[in-house]
Amino acid sequence: MLKNSVLRFLGQKYSRKSRALPFFVVSGLALGGLLSGCATAPPKSDAEGYQAYVQQNDPIEPTNRVFFNINDKIDRYALKPVAQGYVDITTPGIREHVGDFTDNIAEPGRLIYFMFGGKPRDAGTSLVRFLVNSTIGIGGIFDPATSLGYPQTDTDFGLTLAEWGVPAGPYLYLPVFGPSGARDVLYLPAAYFLTPVEAAPASTALSVFSYSETGLRLVNTRAAFIDPIDQIEATALDPYATFRSLYRQQRASQLQLIDQRDTPTVPDWYPQPAQK
Repeated sequence: MLKNSVLRFLGQKYSRKSRALPFFVVSGLALGGLLSGCATAPPKSDAEGYQAYVQQNDPIEPTNRVFFNINDKIDRYALKPVAQGYVDITTPGIREHVGDFTDNIAEPGRLIYFMFGGKPRDAGTSLVRFLVNSTIGIGGIFDPATSLGYPQTDTDFGLTLAEWGVPAGPYLYLPVFGPSGARDVLYLPAAYFLTPVEAAPASTALSVFSYSETGLRLVNTRAAFIDPIDQIEATALDPYATFRSLYRQQRASQLQLIDQRDTPTVPDWYPQPAQK
């Protein structure tokens, strides 16, 4: 099941777990943007305009918009048509199980992020989810762990750094990868290595599987949000600003959910204490 909220994908537009470009290429492009396309801050005498500029925290907005437009064209002429064709030849049930499968592959990474973030219960839930779904769930195709009281809580290295008190930093929009920030961009190298596929011995078959899984994840996720994204792009006065706002709301929501889930509660299947 695709358990991620609509806000998550609307805020990102592209899969954050995509490994389509090496991290150093993306970092170089982002650095080039920092050096070449800075937004001009309003004078402090314009109190309202200056306050809005500070709240947006988007100092390289001109360059970010260039990358946003590039990604939009990639999506419009390549990814979206593929996703629409994928919807035509699959059923909602198939797409749900594909989502379960790709989510399960990312579960060991979540376990490590939660451990480093000082979230022992969330880490334990991730471990149980991976063990149960990889066995009873037939390699993650099904999600019995949720029915047993272990729902998925999403996280990444950027959210772990947030738990350590690292500020989000200025907004960045990366080519291919989409919305990010000075802190969140660090999830890219971590996400590349913290999967069972990357930990296994290298082989041609494993490489083919890795790229296939990444592509399937991307198309399956994009297919889930064809209509909502179309609606925003058709009605928003400034789609770039809308996606920027949604991305930030989604990150704040994820942090809040992590803290709520990491509490000493019993799973659904365990006898509940009697109410007095």
